[in-house]
Amino acid sequence: MIVVTAGHVDHGKTALLQALTGTNTAHLPEEKKRGLTIDLGYAYLPIETPHGKHDILGFIDVPGHQRFLSNMLAGVGGIQHALLAVSAEEGIKPQTEEHLEILKLLRFSHIMLVITKADRAKASRIEQLIYTIQNHYPFLVEAPVFVTSAHTGQGIEALKNHLIMLNEQAKSATDKPFRYAIDRVFNVKGAGLVVTGTAVAGQVKIGDEFYLTSDQKVRVKGIHAQNSPSEIGLAGQRLALNIANVEKEQVQRGDWITELAPHFATDRITVRLNVIQPLKESTVAHLYHFASHVTGKVSLLNTKQAVENGDYFAEILLDEPLHIAVNDRLIIRSGDDRQTLGSAEVLEIHSPKRYKRSEARLSFVNELAKTTACDDFTARLALMLQNRALTLDFLLWAEQRFASQLPENTDAIVYDKWIFSCKFKQQIQQRMVEKLTEYHANHQDQLGLSKARLYRMAVLEQPEGLALQWLNELVAEGVLAQTRGWVHLPEHRIEFSDRELQIWQQIRPLFEATNQALWVREIATELNLDETDTRNLLYKAGKLGYAVPIVKDRFLFAEQIQQFASWIKAFVQTHGEISVNQLRDELQYGRKLTVQLMEYFDRTGFLRRKGNVHLLRDAESF
Repeated sequence: MIVVTAGHVDHGKTALLQALTGTNTAHLPEEKKRGLTIDLGYAYLPIETPHGKHDILGFIDVPGHQRFLSNMLAGVGGIQHALLAVSAEEGIKPQTEEHLEILKLLRFSHIMLVITKADRAKASRIEQLIYTIQNHYPFLVEAPVFVTSAHTGQGIEALKNHLIMLNEQAKSATDKPFRYAIDRVFNVKGAGLVVTGTAVAGQVKIGDEFYLTSDQKVRVKGIHAQNSPSEIGLAGQRLALNIANVEKEQVQRGDWITELAPHFATDRITVRLNVIQPLKESTVAHLYHFASHVTGKVSLLNTKQAVENGDYFAEILLDEPLHIAVNDRLIIRSGDDRQTLGSAEVLEIHSPKRYKRSEARLSFVNELAKTTACDDFTARLALMLQNRALTLDFLLWAEQRFASQLPENTDAIVYDKWIFSCKFKQQIQQRMVEKLTEYHANHQDQLGLSKARLYRMAVLEQPEGLALQWLNELVAEGVLAQTRGWVHLPEHRIEFSDRELQIWQQIRPLFEATNQALWVREIATELNLDETDTRNLLYKAGKLGYAVPIVKDRFLFAEQIQQFASWIKAFVQTHGEISVNQLRDELQYGRKLTVQLMEYFDRTGFLRRKGNVHLLRDAESF
């Protein structure tokens, strides 16, 4: 367990920790000289648990001076226990108030009010001070109060016993993927690169290989947990990790080491905002997220003006992408970084760019906030999958969970790299059927649509690979039928009459005898048929999938088109592109006919032209 100590400068935090642990956290020479804690100081208290086991409590002594507040904000991320030190001699001071606001904003689950320097004030003054603090800050009414003196030892043992009890109650998130915020980077002679930081979730063992923010894999060679050598590091602990496979120049403060691949850095998040200062609809701000400090813009979604102590929904646009997850908290400070404006609890990463203030969108965000507040992942997952499919790795990163931790009592389906709800899949499939039904009503003389065209007409906003899989399932289940590549309703039919079938049986051998495209007039002359009747019959054959008009009145046999498409597909997959001349050389066609054939493939969506070459657009056609 790690405990934050907060409070105004010179209110005895460092002395209190020295009395508890025997360690002076003002550890840097410059800090000794100036008499205040510039950076985060750390101290550790070995304890024996009620079960006879040994453990170590960690303390972060954060700066109380305004100038060094950014360091304090880096130190409190992910920690839930805090000591608020208030001098019995001086009472509440400006930085006391600011630290109180930050502890409130970060929603610490356990705050202990520690009155320091009790030997320098009368008991009546101390009682009045406690009353004033609790009266001004109602969230501290239930907080335990300890009256202490580092000089005489008053209250130190009682505070230590209370901390031991809290350590027993603390439940670290060790069952989640390892996530570790780096705040210091340095080399140690004989060991190599060492990083220090706080384990936000999960656990790490010597020999583990995890990801650095840059996506580079690093191996953990050694671990110091709470300032002692260890084989394992757990969530909630202060860790120093000796890592390999990376150079010091490649790591910096604010980077992460994560068990999940860090592919989802985001510059756009949706948050629930807790405001302690009035805020305009669009505000430039400094944003603190664990050890990261960036600037960005806070845009209110459900109001034009935020008032003090209000809760609102907002979108934050970051000037630099951060590796943020749902439930993370940020501190928001003014554009000049002099004043804390509020805090933000992350509801969603990669929030949508459009319709962000629509009624439907705000209703969704409101429901999302409810599931986050009560930590109901089952309800949250159902809500997120109502109207969309998500890639599984994105969901797992955003929620910082393993795939094995997905709830079982939902209609969520995992297929390939996707996760979606059964209900949503049915909605998309129904839209495909409806669009095809509409197409048949308007084009009764057409056999159907290609799969790619039906996808573009019906559900273009959905992931193509997934939508085509759902379409294939409709065909396999008999809801839709497929004839020579054309998708149609099972009851939809186009057929030759007996006389048309007899004439087609005369025409077919002409196509089989050549690999050339035939004109309607050529066929009518060869078989002594009426040209108009021949034309009508050939176009009907085209709708049935037997012949293909590559230009008006010029047809190729469907099997020939299939063969040409297969050769082109293989050629493009090998060479990346194909030109008219390359196709002409293969088919031994004239240039004009080759151009007509290539343009036909472009029109159908099988290929697409880019300058003087053609690229494969829809590999599933033909």
